[in-house]
Amino acid sequence: MRSIRAAAVGAVTMSLALAATACGGGSAGGGGSDDSPKTLTYWASNQGSSIAVDKKVLQPELDKFEKQTGIKVKLEVVPWSDLLNRILTATTSGQGPDVLNIGNTWSASLQATGALLPWDAKNFAEIGGKDRFVDSALGSTGAQGKDPAAVPLYSMAYALYYNKQIFADAGISKPPATWDELIADGKKIKARGKSVLGAEGSNLAENIHHVFVFAKQHGADFFTPDGKPDFTDPKVVDAVEQYVDLMAKDKVIPPGDAEYAQNQSVSDFAKGRQAMLLWQSAAANLKSQGMSEDAYGIAPVPVRSGTPGAGTQTNSMVAGIDIAVFKNSHNLDGATRFVKFMTGDAEQKILNTAYSSIPPVKTAQGDAAFGSPSNAVLKNTLATSAAALPQVATESQFETVVGTAVKDLFADAAAGRAVTTDSVKAKLVKAQQQMPAA
Repeated sequence: MRSIRAAAVGAVTMSLALAATACGGGSAGGGGSDDSPKTLTYWASNQGSSIAVDKKVLQPELDKFEKQTGIKVKLEVVPWSDLLNRILTATTSGQGPDVLNIGNTWSASLQATGALLPWDAKNFAEIGGKDRFVDSALGSTGAQGKDPAAVPLYSMAYALYYNKQIFADAGISKPPATWDELIADGKKIKARGKSVLGAEGSNLAENIHHVFVFAKQHGADFFTPDGKPDFTDPKVVDAVEQYVDLMAKDKVIPPGDAEYAQNQSVSDFAKGRQAMLLWQSAAANLKSQGMSEDAYGIAPVPVRSGTPGAGTQTNSMVAGIDIAVFKNSHNLDGATRFVKFMTGDAEQKILNTAYSSIPPVKTAQGDAAFGSPSNAVLKNTLATSAAALPQVATESQFETVVGTAVKDLFADAAAGRAVTTDSVKAKLVKAQQQMPAA
């Protein structure tokens, strides 16, 4: 993947409130049926470097499904900037696709609308069983204790990508394992006239992904165990401040990145202007921009000390895409067959290879095609040191308000305004006040 999700979470609070009692899907009538057994509509997320690339990847597979089943799939690739609001509109209007991709962090929020087909034991049995999927991916399919609202399709994790030539020129022999090492390496890189580390300071989702990990490393969570916002926990404040300080104090993120929101930091890295990049499964994106795999290395995201693992050694959120079904689809049987097709071993290998992601299906993940050193880093991260974002109904609002707070803090840093513990806390107080009442 790498696509833009900042705008996608920007107007969610009102939309989710309106959607909470709606049913959504193929019609305004409510329950699903098999009235249209020969067609399906599918909203795919923009996983490739462009919508055209996604169509080129997906259409042959959809043609294969039609040949096998006689069901024609009408494909629309929806940009991330539109996807969530399109889905929420469909939950209120009842006019949506049969099958759709969702960002896995949205699962609990969309589950709360009641619009998506629950994947209970019977429905999972129709696609080969729940135990086919890795546990880390299943952990981002809906609220704990409820039947999943979606099925894992593509898995991703964050990693540290580094330019081998820039490192060699700066006399750096290995990638940094801790944030202190990264900051120290940054001084050597800047002395050679290169930018150190990229960020998407105006991308709300990227901001959330990173401050979530920093909070984990500080032993904190943005929500209490019973799902209430806890944005002003002193450890959360410290975590957000540490991330923004990579620009404000440590000077390893350039001030101009405060305005980045459309993958510009990936382009900077691909073009050799920047030494390091924190990104999800970036290989396909970098290749599409002309960067050879030999030009960069991949390593785990740094931790505060020690090595990556669980708890305070977390170094990635569990990133990924799930596939869901609107429960009032006019072709529930066909939709279920399509989910089975897309999560089958053969398609998992084809699609995850195309998108440089990791199959969430155990047997496909074990295939030799996903055994490269770079994939080994991602698979190990997902298995040992990644954590799911909060699976709460207000997760999408959390992305909006806290992502915006971090965006504003980056803007302060870029403008030379002081970023202090008090200013960080003030932004987070405001963010918590904007969350809906429990």
